[in-house]
Amino acid sequence: MAVRQLWIQGRSNRERRPDIIGFVNGIPLVFIELKNPTKNIREAYDNNFLDYLDVIPQLFHHNALVILSNGRESKIGSITSKYHHFHEWKRISEADEGVVDLDRMIIGVCHKQRLLDLFENFILFDHSLGKVVKLIARNHQYIGVNKAIENIRHKEQLYKLGKISLEDKQKLGVFWHTQGSGKSYSMVFFCQKIHHKFTGSYTFLIVTDRSELDTQIYGTFSGVGAVPQVKAGAKYSLKANSGKHLRELLSTEHRYLFTLIHKFNFEEEITRRDNIIVISDEAHRTQGGNLAMNLRNALPNASFIGFTGTPLFKDDEITKRDFW
Repeated sequence: MAVRQLWIQGRSNRERRPDIIGFVNGIPLVFIELKNPTKNIREAYDNNFLDYLDVIPQLFHHNALVILSNGRESKIGSITSKYHHFHEWKRISEADEGVVDLDRMIIGVCHKQRLLDLFENFILFDHSLGKVVKLIARNHQYIGVNKAIENIRHKEQLYKLGKISLEDKQKLGVFWHTQGSGKSYSMVFFCQKIHHKFTGSYTFLIVTDRSELDTQIYGTFSGVGAVPQVKAGAKYSLKANSGKHLRELLSTEHRYLFTLIHKFNFEEEITRRDNIIVISDEAHRTQGGNLAMNLRNALPNASFIGFTGTPLFKDDEITKRDFW
């Protein structure tokens, strides 16, 4: 139910009347603040939203998302978002032409199926920044993750029907990002939704080729609570520190494992599990040569998806061969 102009009593007996509150089963999940088309939507953030957070904070205890709009432009964020972290929702599907108006935002975010999907699978709480920050997936993350998961379901169905080979089933595609568009968070959204929606105990092996990337991605996963934080002097880690340690980790059924491709300095099969998904960061760099071959020989039934911030070219035959 969408309720307009609901009076709410707040602190010191002050009252406020938000433009629209979206209730699901009586829970106020959606907050929408609207401005005149002649106004900058920044005013909705500065003059209204921040005031409501202060005066009627109880309205936001269960809030999923915040929408600001002047009709011509619209942005979505969370209750902890700074204004510059509010983002547009331009597309329902990847093929759509980008539109930033209120109609596209409402259809893209508040449609029943998409709203509940966002609520369940596309909200994270990051503790790594010194305070808790609530994150909502951006438009490209939502579309990309769901497209990748749809591809997995489709390939599993085709494989069960005998219409594709195991090799084709194992190729899950490439998720391409522009720089600074939240690639590590997209990995988390992707992994978490599979854990939520798929049966079986999946293991995700995140493979990088540089120590700083390995540390950064692990930091993202630990910051949102997916894996434990690394503590000084800890004897056990989900990050492989040697080829021997990597072999030990691959013999377990942890949800998440992290390694540099260089740790595959051995030539032996470790496990034939088919519920391992290898996430290759900067896929074009980590899937060539003997180390990549060792990875595939160690996990012959694993599936592979690439994440990269580097544009892929039509003549990139290695990436096509390994992921498409």
